[in-house]
Amino acid sequence: MYLIVGLGNPGREYEKTRHNVGFDTIDELVEEYRIDQSGVKFKAMYGKGMIGGEKVILMKPLTFMNLSGEAVRGMVDYFKINVKEELIVVYDDIDLEPGHVRIRAKGSAGGHNGMKNIVRMLGTQEFTRVRIGVGAKPKGWDLADYVLSRFSKEDRALIEEAIDHSCKAIRCIVEEGVDAAMNQFN
Repeated sequence: MYLIVGLGNPGREYEKTRHNVGFDTIDELVEEYRIDQSGVKFKAMYGKGMIGGEKVILMKPLTFMNLSGEAVRGMVDYFKINVKEELIVVYDDIDLEPGHVRIRAKGSAGGHNGMKNIVRMLGTQEFTRVRIGVGAKPKGWDLADYVLSRFSKEDRALIEEAIDHSCKAIRCIVEEGVDAAMNQFN
């Protein structure tokens, strides 16, 4: 069973912000695969369903970004998820241009506080991640203000395409494995 986690911040004020592209991706998967998202457990919203013939749990932490690892750890332990093989985390990346997607089987958290917390709580960097580019912060901007801001109309169109691309990549990861997805989608 795969645990697919989209990172973001709960609350209307954060909807459609750069930091919430992980939540947006989970919302797209929920709609596409008609997976009920009414479960609440371990500081997270979640739903169980099927993608590509495989059982999945789609999850959005309710802890706010910087404490995402608390929710992920609780779900991993409860559902006995093999982190290296069955965990997929989707999140925003300021080091990628808006709309670009990168899939990795492992890696550091970089400067992303949500990922830092997940790595710390799990004690490993070896899990699959799908990074969605939101662009570098403009000169003079505070990073927190930037990632909590919304996209321009042009960039939002690129992000919508990236979310669709990410959903296809996630299905590929579930059906064929992370290496096949990296070859096909990176």
